[in-house]
Amino acid sequence: MGDVIKFKKPSPFDKHKGKTLCRSGFHKWEVVKEKQFDVKQGKLVTIYKCSRCGEQKVELK
Repeated sequence: MGDVIKFKKPSPFDKHKGKTLCRSGFHKWEVVKEKQFDVKQGKLVTIYKCSRCGEQKVELK
């Protein structure tokens, strides 16, 4: 027979770590440098992505 492995259940603090700030509107925005040009509109854009929750926002230049 194999060994029995016990799994640790995540605490509520670890489960929701970093998401409460984003729900309140305090995102941690970082610039995505892969896409800097919008082909459909023909304009330069800056794409921001939250490092905590993954939400994106686009800003036209």
